[in-house]
Amino acid sequence: MALPESATTSERIWHYVFRIICTCICIFLVGPLLVIIPLSFNAEPYFTFTPEMLSFDPAGYSLRWYEDFFTSDAWQASIKNSIIVAIASTVLATTLGTIAALGLSSRYMPYKDIIMAIMISPMIVPLIISAAAMFFFFSRFQLTQTYLGVILAHTALGIPFVVITVTATLSGFDHSLTRAASSLGAGPVYTFFKVTLPLVTPGVISGALFAFITSFDEVVVVLFIAGPQQTTMPIQMWSGIREEISPTILAAATLLVLVSISLLTTLELLRRRTERLRGITPS
Repeated sequence: MALPESATTSERIWHYVFRIICTCICIFLVGPLLVIIPLSFNAEPYFTFTPEMLSFDPAGYSLRWYEDFFTSDAWQASIKNSIIVAIASTVLATTLGTIAALGLSSRYMPYKDIIMAIMISPMIVPLIISAAAMFFFFSRFQLTQTYLGVILAHTALGIPFVVITVTATLSGFDHSLTRAASSLGAGPVYTFFKVTLPLVTPGVISGALFAFITSFDEVVVVLFIAGPQQTTMPIQMWSGIREEISPTILAAATLLVLVSISLLTTLELLRRRTERLRGITPS
């Protein structure tokens, strides 16, 4: 945003200081990623920049760690597990979270604040506590070291994101549209799929993406619930750091960064679409 011509000297100084502060924060947050990405192309099995890399010698760069990532049976199995668990938990979390958000948005819903606090509690409670509680609870039903147990655990972690995003979308929803549909003879189910759902779809998709990222990136809960057959990609990275230091971990981290960037770009596009639907000019 450009400074107005009437800005005072102090306002101009703060304008540029604020930009410098924001730049420093961005560098602090993105800096580790800027180190990981080039190191994933290191020709040597080191986590440091070699003289060849610093001098931009082509001999210092290689795709060997990406080749190892895509050809290793352990890594491929972890990717398969992560995708299966993430997709299944995202579908469950999106369905249950959307239903919960619709109920919480109703003016007839009693004790909304208490119910909302319970729904988003997995975001507030430390993960180690949630993981321990899930372990003892799932043990009673023999769900530990099973795909179903891991999926249900990730579903519990993803529901709060769906509830928050869908509830935020419903806060600007014009309920006169549903009343108009009812007055024209449409039933509740038909009204939901033809009127409500199309308008809240951006919020539903945003919540689903957050649930997917949460599931795909989870480590603590999986350590408690999963068994050797349910090893996910983050757990494989964790094991690689503890047992065998290999730059293949950096290649996997780089690919995860690219996936995250793609999902965040999708979220931004959905946000702008939501603003256009509400008649708000994107900033």
